[in-house]
Amino acid sequence: MKHPIIKIQGITRNFPLGSETVYVLKGIDLVIEKGEYVALMGPSGSGKSTLMNLLGCLDTPSSGTYFLNDKDVSKMNDDELAEIRNKEIGFVFQTFNLLPRMTALDNVALPMVYAGYSKQERNKRAEEVLNQVGLSDRMDHQPNQLSGGQRQRVAVARALVNKPSIILADEPTGNLDTKTSIEIMGLFNEIHANGNTVILVTHEEDIAEHAHRIIRLRDGVVESDTRIK
Repeated sequence: MKHPIIKIQGITRNFPLGSETVYVLKGIDLVIEKGEYVALMGPSGSGKSTLMNLLGCLDTPSSGTYFLNDKDVSKMNDDELAEIRNKEIGFVFQTFNLLPRMTALDNVALPMVYAGYSKQERNKRAEEVLNQVGLSDRMDHQPNQLSGGQRQRVAVARALVNKPSIILADEPTGNLDTKTSIEIMGLFNEIHANGNTVILVTHEEDIAEHAHRIIRLRDGVVESDTRIK
């Protein structure tokens, strides 16, 4: 029996808007096993970004429970959530979110600073993951000296550096051309093959088809949940 890495039950998320309340997530149940490759899809306003923020411990639900690796994160305070985010979750964003004045190596090593590793340990591990994503010759380059695809590879390396339980990618090919998108998705396929759990948020069908399971949201509920591989 595989072990669930994510288990959410009855998750809702409401946002007050003046005197009204906007109900974005309306009771979501979801189990994701360790090592799965999942795409989260849905039209604009479906709740997929809100769900991703909850999964990534960037936000907490209005009601319901969220267990990540058997820890109930739905009840945690901001400091506890920050620690979980740093240790358990590797984020990859559409806009790369790299620090412009730091080299690729220093950008990748950054999450390890917060985790309390020595400089020697940080640099050794950052070099490892930059090699893994095919950027061994670009470690000393700053983001403005790299192409969009290379910048996203740096972002992927940074997501991997703390050996997280989950890689959470939000529209990771949104700013890339078709050829580069295919390369980056090939990289995610490799990361998944290495045993990582990958959750991909996308509105593009061809990108979602790299995953092994597609969860579609509509109007704050799960519309369908399909295994495709």
